[in-house]
Amino acid sequence: MNEQTDRKTRIDWITFSISGGFLVLFLLMSLLNKDLMGEWISSSFDFSVTFFGVFWQLLLLATFVVGVALALSKYGKVKLGKKDTPENGWFRWVSMILCTLLASGGVFWAAGEPIYHFLTTPPLFADEGMTRAQAVVPGLAQSFFHWGFTAWACLGTVATIVLMYAHYHKGYPLKPRAILYPMVGEKIFNKKSVIGAAADIVSVIAVAAGTIGPIGFLGLQVGYALNYLFNIPDTLFTQSIVIIFLVTIAAVSAASGVDKGIQLLSRLNVGFAVVLMIGMLILGPTMFIIDSFVAAEAFQIQNFLRMSLYRGDSGWLGYWTVFFWGWFLGFGPAMAMFISRISRGRTIRQLILAVAILAPIVSNFWFAVVGGSGLFYELESPGAVSTALNETGMPAAVMAIMEQVPFGMVMAAGFLIVTIIFVATTADSMSYSVAVTLTGDTHPPRVLRVFWALLFGGIAAALLGIGESSIQTLQNFIVVTAVPVSLLLLPPVWLAPKVAKQMAEEQGLIAERNIPVSVEEKERKTS
Repeated sequence: MNEQTDRKTRIDWITFSISGGFLVLFLLMSLLNKDLMGEWISSSFDFSVTFFGVFWQLLLLATFVVGVALALSKYGKVKLGKKDTPENGWFRWVSMILCTLLASGGVFWAAGEPIYHFLTTPPLFADEGMTRAQAVVPGLAQSFFHWGFTAWACLGTVATIVLMYAHYHKGYPLKPRAILYPMVGEKIFNKKSVIGAAADIVSVIAVAAGTIGPIGFLGLQVGYALNYLFNIPDTLFTQSIVIIFLVTIAAVSAASGVDKGIQLLSRLNVGFAVVLMIGMLILGPTMFIIDSFVAAEAFQIQNFLRMSLYRGDSGWLGYWTVFFWGWFLGFGPAMAMFISRISRGRTIRQLILAVAILAPIVSNFWFAVVGGSGLFYELESPGAVSTALNETGMPAAVMAIMEQVPFGMVMAAGFLIVTIIFVATTADSMSYSVAVTLTGDTHPPRVLRVFWALLFGGIAAALLGIGESSIQTLQNFIVVTAVPVSLLLLPPVWLAPKVAKQMAEEQGLIAERNIPVSVEEKERKTS
């Protein structure tokens, strides 16, 4: 039997049919009855926020704390993936990691969110006596928190450790259900396992929703930018053309695989983003950006626990923190699989450092450069950014900031390009992860990867067609699908330390437990 045929026979058709069927049905219903789908998504969102919001806050905090504790412990030296040397160098490795969460919306949100929190100080820090200048730091810090340490930790730390143990060290398929292996045992991989199938299905649907959202955001962002830069009408047709262009790039990249297209696109993207950041630092308010970044990062660290556990304003939490936490949790299993694929040979300490510390700091600096510039111009001239933001929404924020910068048209075009590439990297890497979920193979069939990239784009275009509330619909849909996935990501919080200990024993980093063995076994070990 040739390799291609063998791969086809390994496709999990039950998971494929149920998850793909659900998304296709959702697409058809969105086209046939937009109002009904909008109401259904909205009511489901309210339920999710009400009954799962506090659980998500505690889960993300616990995931970060356990991950950092493992990195600082004697288990931090444990090597993952049964490989002595890393497959990817530091820059290549971190580039692929960064082009996941940051790409998922960092470009879209980096300009608008800090301004929103500046105009209306988050309720935890609201103070009637606060001046406009004093509102900068808590506003920027709140954005840092939403795209910071806990957000990244839930994507590729404790769950990744468990997945790499099950796949590379024990030889089981790389699927979301492998997260439960240390708790359930090898029966979780049985084709008749209802729990295993459910874990794979909800993970596929959730990562599809998490990827569809950024693609939709991109359609809005680029549609507005094209109108601003080239006077092209900002219509649903224009946004749909943008999405078609995006998914074509993503499909080509996904088809070429992790070692070619995805890796190349990620490195190109990070390099381009670095050039833009340097350009903004030179042309924009340099010292204001640096001062604001340092002050807001310190403010976030100082108030980290308060921000993590704040429960005072449920409406605000549902629109901001809980929405983001649901979005990132939905990405969790697929992101953990993707990071598992590119992290062989890395230690637990390196994994936690890269994903939960380094990547958040880079994300925060990106927000400081883009959003911090907007804050500076808003302070200098009230309404310079906020007017466009309030009248047109978040897609207008980047262009409003670029209007204030020398060579603004060039910078705006640069942000337009990097936005497209950023979201393409999310679409291609998540299409790859879904294909891996359906096969358990780190080299899934090319047609499967392309199919999911195209499906993501089709659903995003359909959701944009719902109308003026399209952004809210995209956000709500993302959160709803995260409910079952969050239950899947709870066990790794206590399973990862156990797995790390077992691997440390196997690698001779700590003494093996004193387990009684027979005389025959002792003689066999001696010989």
